[in-house]
Amino acid sequence: MKRFRLFHFVLAALLAPGMHASLAWAQDADGLLAVDKAFVVQASPVDRGRVRLDWKIAPDYYLYRERIQVKTKDAGVTLAAHELPAGKKKHDEYLGDVEVYHEDFTSTQALSAPPGAAEVHLDVKFQGCHEVDPKICFPPHVTQLTVKLPAAAAQPPEGAGTTIALAGGAPAGPLQIGAGAEPLAVEKAFVFEALATSPREVLARFTMPKGYYLYRDKTTFDSPGASLAPPRWPAGTRHKDASFGETTVYFDQVDVPIAFTPKEAAASTLPLTAHFQGCLEGSVCYPLITRSIDVTLPAQQGGVATTAAPSAPLDAAAASPSDDSVFAHALGGSLWLTFTVFFLAGMGLAFTPCVFPMIPILSGIIAGAGDNISTRRALTLSIVYVLASAVIFTVAGVVAGLAGKNLQAAFQTPWVLWCFAGLFVLLSLSMFGFYELQLPASWQGKLANVSNQQSGGSLFGVAIMGALSALIVGPCVTPPLAVAVLYIAQKHDAVLGGFALFTLSLGMGAPLVVFGASAGKFLPRAGAWMDAVKAVFGVTFLGLAIWMLSRILDPVWIMLAVGALAIASAVYLGALDRLADGASGWHRLWKALGVLLLIAGAAELIGAAAGTSDVLRPLHGVAGGAGGSAASVETLAFKRVKSAADVDAALADAKAAHKPLVLDFYADWCVACKEMEKYTFSRPEVQRALADFILVQADVTANDDIDQALMQRFSIVAPPDTLFFAVDGNEKRSLRLTGEEDADKFLRRVGAAR
Repeated sequence: MKRFRLFHFVLAALLAPGMHASLAWAQDADGLLAVDKAFVVQASPVDRGRVRLDWKIAPDYYLYRERIQVKTKDAGVTLAAHELPAGKKKHDEYLGDVEVYHEDFTSTQALSAPPGAAEVHLDVKFQGCHEVDPKICFPPHVTQLTVKLPAAAAQPPEGAGTTIALAGGAPAGPLQIGAGAEPLAVEKAFVFEALATSPREVLARFTMPKGYYLYRDKTTFDSPGASLAPPRWPAGTRHKDASFGETTVYFDQVDVPIAFTPKEAAASTLPLTAHFQGCLEGSVCYPLITRSIDVTLPAQQGGVATTAAPSAPLDAAAASPSDDSVFAHALGGSLWLTFTVFFLAGMGLAFTPCVFPMIPILSGIIAGAGDNISTRRALTLSIVYVLASAVIFTVAGVVAGLAGKNLQAAFQTPWVLWCFAGLFVLLSLSMFGFYELQLPASWQGKLANVSNQQSGGSLFGVAIMGALSALIVGPCVTPPLAVAVLYIAQKHDAVLGGFALFTLSLGMGAPLVVFGASAGKFLPRAGAWMDAVKAVFGVTFLGLAIWMLSRILDPVWIMLAVGALAIASAVYLGALDRLADGASGWHRLWKALGVLLLIAGAAELIGAAAGTSDVLRPLHGVAGGAGGSAASVETLAFKRVKSAADVDAALADAKAAHKPLVLDFYADWCVACKEMEKYTFSRPEVQRALADFILVQADVTANDDIDQALMQRFSIVAPPDTLFFAVDGNEKRSLRLTGEEDADKFLRRVGAAR
């Protein structure tokens, strides 16, 4: 049989054209499949530059990888190297070490076709064998395939073409880069720039749009004017490449410090050349790229070197890695690095306006758990509350990444906020003991049960409060949260992305656990003091209810509510009562505090009547007699947009006017958005710095399909986000701001954008 198989293989290779028909007949007689039944190949277009080949191999048959070839006779059509997946290693007794395929697989053929070509014709040649008795090998077989090409995209400006190859393959010939799903031109896909951060160090930066990545092993630097030390690469993302194997790549942006020694001590510039290669994920790879630039050394303060392509310029203020790049590098590193970075970031977020309101909620839960709560019980309640928040926070982030739907944003609808504010009011009434005093007996049991369950009577009730708090109280978007969600969306790695989110939420909850356990230790025991503590938390819950409604109600109503709460608290503290003779110092202190609250509440009511809208400055401008117009804070005059078409129109107008553009994402329920408007956009120096920019604001309060589509286009998880666009309409990705930022830092960001 072996001799027959060897003879058959040699004879098949030499006499294939003449014996194919008779061999197929013999195979059918022996129960074997014909060659076109044992090995089936079909072709379908991916786009005008790529064809997908789907192979189906019958059981007990295998195909030689080295014997697969693709050719074409069409005029004007050129083919790149055929990209095949790795096969199974096999030692053939006659051919030596080979790779074979036993199961179905897919290969890709890159090509370049004339713009007017509607179809291409491919000749696919292959050879395989039957591996069980009767063991035979087929002669080389050619299958002719016709592939309908999709319509050609609009042609780009002359010179915008580039040479592209599939990942790991040879160059595929010139491919015209157009709009839509076509790859970007090489100068836009990989932006290279550099800045001297010291007399002996330069910072190289690569910026890539979403989906593009850079190979670390394929990137080198040299300079004719200096000796360069090895680049200090940050941790990257492990990537399995069909040709290169396990490699390290970088997405979005990477900063590479490089130490150098200039050959001339008096040199004012450093010529720097970068050789690099990258790909579009799941699509094409670019050939080796070389860029040379001159970097101004610190002796000339502030010089910035960039390539000829539009890019995001570096300056001394923006030379350090951006917040999102730091967290992106952490996700590309080890698990311990990810754990440490995101946990520390979470601890920092615990004291921001987005998370801080959870402290009085947890305090109210502990205060309502009983008069003699132990430290151990307080610690248990705190841990349950934080773990429930962390689980829901993680699930919301994973869903946002995989499905493109932000659960936290979905919970900012008016009816949900009204319900949650009502829950706070119920909790507040239970703290004051109103249920026993004023409500009917039939309602007392139900509302008392609700109060007890939600305020600490059961671990399940505490978990509910933790879950609701994660969804409703703290919907702010921060750089670590945005990076983790976008990582899940791009990589579909919900395990690592979810792990980062869970670690982040544990970091946010760590101070809460410490605070909760301490509250259980230091809260006073049963008696009048405990009643006073519960009353304080009752007022706090009412304040939280007002804070929740500030996202959806007019500021005037919020000022009225704050004024009423302050006056009611003042009355409770005895501001209108007469002090008894010989009153203690504590009574006098509470009386003084009550008077202050009475004055503050009256100021809120007067300011609301005068038309002001700032709770912290209710009388601002009232004395001048200008009414509400004088009291209102001037902010940036953004033009509101809704859809992606609106943004495209604004970008076109800015490009026609040769002006840069700022696109701000805002929502009424976004606390950080209002912080930006109140403390950053209202600053006169910020307004002057942005005077030459076209200002556009996307209001995504509704969080509907149009809003979701717009946010997905720019990879926005949820507001606030501020994007900067150059005069050519391209975003300066390195300057994107996620979350809020104080005016001084924002001014430096604007300076870099200019």
